[in-house]
Amino acid sequence: MSINILMPALSPTMKEGKLARWLKTEGDTIASGDVIAEIETDKATMEVEAVDEGVLGRILTPEGTEGIAVNTPIAILVAEGESVPDISAASATPPAAQAPVVAPAPAPAVVPSAAPAASSGKRVFASPLARRIAAQKGVDLSTLKGSGPNGRIVRRDVEQAGQAPSATPKAAPPAAVAEAAGTGYAKVPHSTMRKVIARRLTEAKSTIPHFYVEMDVQLDALMALRSQMNAASPADGPGAYKISVNDMLIKAVAVTLRRVPKVNVSYTDDAVLVYDDVDISVAVSIPDGLITPIVRKADTKSLRQISTETRDLVSRARAGKLKPEEFQGGTFSISNMGMYGVKAFSAIINPPQAAILAIAAAERRAVVKGDQMTIATVMTVTLSVDHRVVDGALAAEWVSAFRAVVENPMSLVV
Repeated sequence: MSINILMPALSPTMKEGKLARWLKTEGDTIASGDVIAEIETDKATMEVEAVDEGVLGRILTPEGTEGIAVNTPIAILVAEGESVPDISAASATPPAAQAPVVAPAPAPAVVPSAAPAASSGKRVFASPLARRIAAQKGVDLSTLKGSGPNGRIVRRDVEQAGQAPSATPKAAPPAAVAEAAGTGYAKVPHSTMRKVIARRLTEAKSTIPHFYVEMDVQLDALMALRSQMNAASPADGPGAYKISVNDMLIKAVAVTLRRVPKVNVSYTDDAVLVYDDVDISVAVSIPDGLITPIVRKADTKSLRQISTETRDLVSRARAGKLKPEEFQGGTFSISNMGMYGVKAFSAIINPPQAAILAIAAAERRAVVKGDQMTIATVMTVTLSVDHRVVDGALAAEWVSAFRAVVENPMSLVV
């Protein structure tokens, strides 16, 4: 009896996905556990493993198809020698068919589509500047051969009209390609991740009343503690470790959330959700967008544990190998752009969370301590909060507590 292979649900909230690639073709013999396709979600590309054995009788959904609803039949599996039912019969198969098992896989590269070819016929493709010059000189554009992209007539073609053509036409220089602003481009289709990022950020910015609190924080004591800890690490072997400033800031955020728990919350129409655990989402840039792997119960973990776990999460995030539960959830987010030398920035809240901390670059600045001017390592942090549930005074209290933790970092190790 034939079995429908269904579009799997890769997370509790997933409603649809994109069939990125088929790894088997019609007629291939399938064994249970074989990877047969890749499904692209908003955060990762997951490999689909067959649950049953048989022959891939028919592919119902071609690769590259987007917006496929969960539990929609995407292929038909038949027994050896069994005829393949028609599509209408396959669609009527009872829901006893099992959804495939999924596992994380690296996201495929996005390949830009080719630029559209120039249309044939009487229509003349020319830049606006080329048309103006042609009108001034009385040049008939239909008699010219364009040297711009896709045969477009550009300025140099009109200016050279009437001159003896060279034996070998020269390619248009880079300036000619960009001559008509906005006409030269490569069309890169949106990935599922980019579409979801665009939708979620638009919703967050338009529906959440953002409020921002900015403060300068001195890092000298924290960096001195980090140097002392790393110096105590074995040179190599299983016990070796290397604590980063970001690891210490993750811990500092977690400790601060324990001290000011009213920021570790989410807003709902009926109530404020105050979370028991402190789960820190860490923004990680990946080739196709942004993902936020989560350090669970960060306030209870040592700096060494946070360092090891964060390094592993970031590595697998960039390889597209995170499991859904490793990036879905979280109670508070951190976005660190200090490595790019950014002086200060404001981040957009990651709903349903109520806050995100934007961390800028550490730099040497002149500061006043008592009556003396001195030099200190300072970074600017900006806390974005959901003003529906976190008021200005509470946000200021949290940032002040965070500064106290960072500038007196012994609480991170005791």
